[in-house]
Amino acid sequence: MEQARIVPGKARPRGRFPHFRRAGDLVFVSGTSSRRPDNSFVGVATDELGTTDLDIRAQTRAVIENIGDILAEAGGTLSDVVQVTAYLVSMNDFGGYNEVYGRYFDENGPARTTVAVHQLPHPHLLIEIQAVAHLPAANAKETS
Repeated sequence: MEQARIVPGKARPRGRFPHFRRAGDLVFVSGTSSRRPDNSFVGVATDELGTTDLDIRAQTRAVIENIGDILAEAGGTLSDVVQVTAYLVSMNDFGGYNEVYGRYFDENGPARTTVAVHQLPHPHLLIEIQAVAHLPAANAKETS
């Protein structure tokens, strides 16, 4: 079983790091955004005049679903997540982020920390999330 993995079909990391790394029964998911494999972003619309509209709800949904896809490669699901750290460019987006987050997790879900950051790796990103999942190695998907 591999300890670190880049997941086929997901946006490639923008640096030399994996999508996830396993350490015993824990799977650490690297910071994940709404970036698609073609390097476009969910939650970004530009009109004919070049005005950009960024949607925190769409980006949050895409980020959580990307994390779910990454965990699936490790043999897990979002229900295995025990800790989440979310990075928002603006706390003005907290309400929309929190609304969507609540569709995936409740008070029995992962421990969570949300912080505001000055910026993320692309100006269209409003949110990035990293996660830790508890996934006993005996249940993990074999990867090659």
